[in-house]
Amino acid sequence: MTARIVLLVTSPRLPAGLLTAQAWDTVRRFPVFAGADSELATAIRVAGGSVTVPAPESESEPAEETLLAAAAEHGTAVWLAGPAGDEDLARRLGLRLAREPGLAELELMYGSWDPPGARLLDAVEVMDRLVSPGGDPWKRQQTHDSLARYLLEESYEAHDAIAAGDLTALRDELGDVLLQVVLHARLAQELPDGERWDVDDVAGGLVAKMIRRNPHVFAGAQVDGIDDIVDNWEQIKAAERAASGAASGVGDGPSPMDGIVLAQPALSLADKVLQRAGRAGVDVPLPEPDAAVNPQPGGAADLDPGGAAEPSARLGAQLLALVAQARADGLDAEGALRRATLAYAAAVRTAAG
Repeated sequence: MTARIVLLVTSPRLPAGLLTAQAWDTVRRFPVFAGADSELATAIRVAGGSVTVPAPESESEPAEETLLAAAAEHGTAVWLAGPAGDEDLARRLGLRLAREPGLAELELMYGSWDPPGARLLDAVEVMDRLVSPGGDPWKRQQTHDSLARYLLEESYEAHDAIAAGDLTALRDELGDVLLQVVLHARLAQELPDGERWDVDDVAGGLVAKMIRRNPHVFAGAQVDGIDDIVDNWEQIKAAERAASGAASGVGDGPSPMDGIVLAQPALSLADKVLQRAGRAGVDVPLPEPDAAVNPQPGGAADLDPGGAAEPSARLGAQLLALVAQARADGLDAEGALRRATLAYAAAVRTAAG
């Protein structure tokens, strides 16, 4: 029977010991060799296997010779590949067995592999190194407040990539958005007890929210088309806002205006407010261009039809009316203005030479 050398490749991102049944059977039955000790080597020894770390090659025979000798004696020898895959050893073994094919067969076995999303663990690990003592001084001195503008900037750059149809740029820009998420989460680990949270809390909350807001997928809820799905989503969000308000003791009850992102551009903000009002069935007339708008404490506004409108108030009322008309026509006011502005910018660039 031909001797066999197994190159066992595993994911360095999974906990040690998470191997396929075939891999566990192999490492418990045959001698295992590795370039260095590791948590996986320890796990194999605890499970009854034998893992040998040969002396440095300068002090003994090359690793491939050790493997060939063990395979000849035991029928099979296993090399536990390191995180980088030990490609140099694999190449040397391949060349040797190509010259002398009767010595042994070379088999590549995957004992574990990265699940989707595993590289996110690398991002978390690298960010931890950057923010920990001895890491990057700039990142270590940041706060959630100081980083806020970067989160907006990176999000807008991702939006620009989408608008340009550049999917390669979008991938890179989403990486920059993810950097902001991971950095905020790492900084939150430094908060005092009772306020501290981390990236797992962020991911856990996201998972719970996705499941909770998609009952047609996870809870067997019956829906009849996209409109039902959107209605369910809004109802669930409204219930969440109500529960959050009751828990905090803020307000007399849920409002369709709760949770609207106020930092978004004014046209998209107007669109969202009109959308929420329409979904809630709240009929509040739009301000007339000649009506005064008197700001009130807490962000409220008093519409005074008989008052004298300031020029800016008149302009605001006209713009809001345009957004409302755009919604009625099924148009995106924010996108339309952006496209018109970019076209004008291109014309200016051409005229300026």
